Amino acid sequence: MPSWKCQKCGYTLESDTPPDKCPSCKEKCDFLDNSCYTPDCSREGVDQRIG
Repeated sequence: MPSWKCQKCGYTLESDTPPDKCPSCKEKCDFLDNSCYTPDCSREGVDQRIG
């Protein structure tokens, strides 16, 4: 399942699609897909370099 990161507050969540509003800051935010797609971050499941 993809991992999404709020560009405003940095909150991350796992969901098929990002929400309209961030559950943490309650703002309408753009979410970045920070899912891991390379072997070097597969252990964590998210790519910490994104965002």
